[in-house]
Amino acid sequence: MTAETSQTLDRGLRVLKLLADTDHGLTVTELSNKLGVNRTVVYRLLATLEQHALVRRDLGGRARVGLGVLRLGRQVHPLVREAAMPALRSLAEDIGATAHLTLVDGAEALAVAVVEPTWTDYHVAYRAGFRHPLDRGAAGKAILAARQSRQNQQNQQNKQGKQGKQGKQGKQGGLDEPGYTLTHGELEAGASGAAAALVGVTGIEGSVGVVMLADSVPERVGPRVVDAAREVADALR
Repeated sequence: MTAETSQTLDRGLRVLKLLADTDHGLTVTELSNKLGVNRTVVYRLLATLEQHALVRRDLGGRARVGLGVLRLGRQVHPLVREAAMPALRSLAEDIGATAHLTLVDGAEALAVAVVEPTWTDYHVAYRAGFRHPLDRGAAGKAILAARQSRQNQQNQQNKQGKQGKQGKQGKQGGLDEPGYTLTHGELEAGASGAAAALVGVTGIEGSVGVVMLADSVPERVGPRVVDAAREVADALR
């Protein structure tokens, strides 16, 4: 005998799974088509999930997985931190600056793991749990740049698909992965930052970066941060 189930709960869980399987989020219309229900039902599902921080809307209105999903399991955040720590520790020691893993939480950037160098005379004090707007600081701006890069790539693929249907030939190849972002004095006077987005981690938008007391970021720091972001992304997959 089949156990009785809740259709609404089933749909809500399907929404979460669909959002977890995409890096660029989904619109209400896209979710409606995938679920086979009308838009009104999707709006209600999203509103309920948003109240529990399981879903969030980006600036373009697309639905994405929220950090409330991480909070469901007490061990998830420690596991994320644990996975990132080797790369962050290596980055901090190599550069001699405070390294951090930052994730998106709504319209804010949230530092979830921080490692300070052990050998420097001084460095920027940065703590896990620190929040700031996504459009300020290297960590948030790197995430926004990666988001824009994914959108550009999706637009290019859609354009090539339309050209293919019309029998036209377009350019081959996709867009490059996001590089690194540099900022100075946006979150703390006299401090400079460098960050690179996590790429290819389903359901997570984030970045790895460093912050240092300097007027500018040394040339080798940007590529080194990109390497560290790649290491963290590999560990989280």
